[in-house]
Amino acid sequence: MRSENYVAFFTVCGFFIGLVFSIVKVDTIMDLFLYTFAITLFFHLFIHVVLVLFIKSNDIFNIPFDKQEHEELANAQVLELKEREDQITALLKSINDFTPTQNEGVKR
Repeated sequence: MRSENYVAFFTVCGFFIGLVFSIVKVDTIMDLFLYTFAITLFFHLFIHVVLVLFIKSNDIFNIPFDKQEHEELANAQVLELKEREDQITALLKSINDFTPTQNEGVKR
């Protein structure tokens, strides 16, 4: 969505929230206009500040993604995991190959 759409949406939301608040809390017509305008202005300015910060943060955190580097790192980690898996498999096999004749001196 374009940023103008966000500004329009939040300005209209601010207008209606301000209108409802003014109708509920205010006694005179002039206060109704004043509070509605003030709340609408607050929403309008607030969304502008949010959009400016969002656009600036997108520019700051716009770091190019190096696919080749990440693939090499992932492949190295997969190979390391494969080596560890082979070592664990060999250890488990040596434990399973432990025969009962070797277990004579061990009490249960």
